[in-house]
Parts: sequence; structure tokens; C-alpha cells
Amino acid sequence: MSIQFSSVGSGLMRPESVVTHRSGYIFAANWRGNGGVSVVTPSGKTYDHLSTRQDFTIRPNGIALEAGGSFLLAHLGADDGGLFRLHPNGELENVLTTIENEPVPPSNFPLVDSQGRIWLTVSTRISPRADDYRKNASTGFIVLIDGGKARIVADGLGYANEITISHDGQYLYANETFARRLTRFTIDAQGNLHDRTIIAHLASGDYPDGLTQDSAGNFLITSIVSNRIIRINPQGEREVLAQGSDEDHIAWAEEAWLTDSMARPHLDQVKSDTLKNISSLAFGGEDMRTAFLGCLLGDSIMTFRYEIPGAVPAHYDVDIQPLLARFSA
Repeated sequence: MSIQFSSVGSGLMRPESVVTHRSGYIFAANWRGNGGVSVVTPSGKTYDHLSTRQDFTIRPNGIALEAGGSFLLAHLGADDGGLFRLHPNGELENVLTTIENEPVPPSNFPLVDSQGRIWLTVSTRISPRADDYRKNASTGFIVLIDGGKARIVADGLGYANEITISHDGQYLYANETFARRLTRFTIDAQGNLHDRTIIAHLASGDYPDGLTQDSAGNFLITSIVSNRIIRINPQGEREVLAQGSDEDHIAWAEEAWLTDSMARPHLDQVKSDTLKNISSLAFGGEDMRTAFLGCLLGDSIMTFRYEIPGAVPAHYDVDIQPLLARFSA
């Protein structure tokens, strides 16, 4: 398919994670000020919805929308992590800051499933985390918060990143960024994860970050560094739908990955006129065929039209009126 890009929103600050809603509002992670969420209205106006908490600065990586218009924010501090809830009035609430009697490391991505359970990925236990941009990374994990109780349900992941859950709730899929693979787990009735299976090994230059599915069961993956949009079909076959990066930069990063010397400059100096280190993908629009791309280095959200409707996420129709009342289109 041929992809033509456009953009929505302006003046965003590190919109790594993007979330859509039936209302037509678009939300993205926001590192401005105390941190919070950027709100893009259906008319394209952009607002900051920031934490009013003065004793703590939230640095949201992944975000998840909840009923009532609150957001779960995965905190990606330099040395600290955890999960926090940003209420419509700007109040920031601690949700999870310790696990197994240890502080939660810098955290990556939250997900609320159709049962209201909360899942959280932590990419690595290694500090600084750039020291684990390695092909043998293996300290990432997934947390489940169910009934107010948190536990680790999967461990030993190769830099755990975004996750998604199948429509029937039977499987959880996870991107392992620097192990470069898409992995599936079976979810049992208690929320435990079993039967770890590699669905696809990614290719040279692929660093899977964002993850979602379309209504046909294909996986859509965004790759940092190479700015690739990758489609993996249910049989595990890979197709690159778009790429927006300098080939020399990709080769430089690939050599660093192969020699265990990859570092922040390989992620922070991506060269592209259009895609600014894309890091997430969410479907929205009236027909669920508009894709919205979060990114690490841009100040807007790139969009494109996709040939198949996206799978409808669990949060897409929740009531968020308390939040929308604050931001007029």
C-alpha cells in the first residue's frame, strides 16, 4: 500500500504514546512542565493537561485512558518508575511504585483490558537503561494489577515495550525491542501468563516499539531508529509498509546493536524529514482506518489512512465527559 502522511496537533512535547477515543479527541504523552497529557480536539486545537502536583514531576512514556477521563501514566524517570493516575482535575495519584518490595524501575507502557485489569511493562532492570540496548537483553517484565493487588506475571523479556491483548482476551502480545521479536502469552482465568511463544523475529534495523492490531488480525508495529511501520500477518510474515530514516543512520545503529555498543545517540539523532522516531500507533476516526503515530522527537502526531479498520480498543467508548468538559473543541 502507498502511504501519504499528514499531521494533527502542534507544539507537543515528546508525544511517545498516542491514544484515540470515539469522540474524535486524540491524547498523547506530554513532558511539558510537571508532565501529563496533550489533548488534541477534533478541530485540531491542542491543550496541555498537566499534573498539578508540586512535589513530583511525571515523565509519561506510555499512557492509557480510563473511564471517567483519567489516564494511567507509566513513569519513565532517569532512575525511577512506576504507574500513576492523572485525574481530570490534574490531581496525580500514585498507583504502583514498588513491586516485590523493590522500587519499580523506569516504566514503559500501561494497558487496561476489557475486564478493567491493569497491565504494565517495565523494559529493563538495568540502570542506566541505555546499557541494556542489547541483543541479549533479558530483564524486562510485565506486571498485572488486579483487584488492587500487583504481581509480576512475565519476566526475562528482551526490553519489554508495548503490549496488546487479543479481542477474545485469550492472548497477550508483547514487543521485545532489543531482542527484536514479537512474543505471545496465553492468559489464564487468573491473569497469569503461560506458553510463551515467539510469533515473529524482526529483521535488521527493526526495533519494535509500538504495537496494535487491525481487524483482520495483523499486527502493526512501529520501529524506532528506522522509522518503519511494519505489518506482521497472523502467520508471522513481515512486511514494511513505510520507512522514513537515513540508511547510513540505520547502518550505524545496526553495527552498534551487533557489537553491543548501542547508546542514546542512536535513538536521539534519527534523521528524517517526516517521521520523527515513531514509537506508537493507534487507530481512530469514524471508520477506524486512520492511524495516528506517536513519536519521540517530533512535536505533532503524524497520521495516514490504512486499508483495513483497526481493532477497536477496550477504552474507545468509555465515558470521558469529566475530561472533555475542560477542553472545548
